[in-house]
Amino acid sequence: MSTPEYDLAILGAGASGLIAADFAVQLGARTALLDKGPIGGDCTWTGCVPSKSLIKVATVAHHARIAARYGVKTSEPVIDMTVVRDYLRSTIHQIYKPTEPETLSKKGMDVLIGTTRFLDPHTLEVGEQRIRAKKVLINTGAEPRIPNIPGLADVPYSTYQQIFDNDRLPKHLLVIGGGPIGCELAQAYRRLGSKVTVIAERLLPREELEVSELLNLIFAQEGIERLTGRAEFARTDGEAITVHTEAGKAAGDLLLVATGRAPLVRGLGLEVANVRYSKRGIEVNEFLQTSARHIYAAGDVIGGEQFSHLAGWQGFQAVRNALLPGNNAGTSPAMPHITFTSPEVAQIGLTEKVAREKFRAKDLLIKSFDINKVDRAVNEDDRLGLIKIVARSNGIILGASIVGERAGETITEIAIAMRNKLKLADLAATIHPYPTYSTGVQLLATKMAVEHAFSGTSGRFLRGLSALWR
Repeated sequence: MSTPEYDLAILGAGASGLIAADFAVQLGARTALLDKGPIGGDCTWTGCVPSKSLIKVATVAHHARIAARYGVKTSEPVIDMTVVRDYLRSTIHQIYKPTEPETLSKKGMDVLIGTTRFLDPHTLEVGEQRIRAKKVLINTGAEPRIPNIPGLADVPYSTYQQIFDNDRLPKHLLVIGGGPIGCELAQAYRRLGSKVTVIAERLLPREELEVSELLNLIFAQEGIERLTGRAEFARTDGEAITVHTEAGKAAGDLLLVATGRAPLVRGLGLEVANVRYSKRGIEVNEFLQTSARHIYAAGDVIGGEQFSHLAGWQGFQAVRNALLPGNNAGTSPAMPHITFTSPEVAQIGLTEKVAREKFRAKDLLIKSFDINKVDRAVNEDDRLGLIKIVARSNGIILGASIVGERAGETITEIAIAMRNKLKLADLAATIHPYPTYSTGVQLLATKMAVEHAFSGTSGRFLRGLSALWR
């Protein structure tokens, strides 16, 4: 049997692989998309799609529960988790449908389903089939990272890979981990009606300290309990699961382990392909090339930040570098990320702590204000939140954090500004529609730009000039 030859083979059909394959076909490359199945990866099946759908359901229940404060009387919501699960599955199916193998094949790529591994640097085995490729892109994603907690292996627990198939509302959900997955699902289950305890030293530890503290306050107001120590061991007590920490213990009937994700490099045969890797992921240079120069890697499998939008962007850049002259960088300082709690938490670029480590204090402009200074937030009863911008003294924006119900949409304006090296004055001078959350960005940028302009010698000059003109 002959071995098919391809210009590009793409391992993994998640967010990165799908965008990469589509672009490769548009360039006219003979492309093979390889995946163990189903197409779509974590984002479609166990990540972004079901989690945001669950958050929608939880938000509906929460709004029904608090409607009386706005003069709308309702009864206590009753949650049917079987119907909730069916709703999640329906959204997954709708988003999966355009990526079915038959649909992708009509675009001009060959879709091969099966366990994949390298046999040599250019030959891959997919199930029982072999192919050869001039160039290869690895986008195999990541898998749940399970912490080494004594007793954990002996108790029933779920990760994000199983939790969305749950068809019962637990009386008490325990969540180990305070990152985005843990926070989103903790709040969702609390709003559905479960008692919830989060076991984590800090909520969203990669965010600004005031962001973490604000989310901790919001969770406490919603009745989410927290143990502020590391999980030390776990055990079962009859039908209950108990997790012990140095700060105390908590017992529940459902345990979610949400302690991060590890790059999925097992079983790929990377050694025979001469691709260097470690438990932190596949090693790549700034252009997403591996140690085998014809093999590229992108997305979660290379470690670092793990976001679907980053993976898709890197997949595109990797194909561009593999199939076109020149090279584009595989990273960007203007990379926003969002945690879809309520309110949302959005961040881009440098935090204040990192900025102060990189620059002198006099070279920085840093300011924040409460979200309740934004009129639209007041309209929406969005009372707990903030907008914070970190910039150079010349007005170049280094980063921003936003906590608010529209933070995920609002941060995009900052991303465009950073990508195009716009300054605070550019944001301030741009007319923003009122009332919107984005006016908060304009207000803060204006305040920062004006305060800087009127400080020191330049301020004295401007005031003197104004006096002469009057």
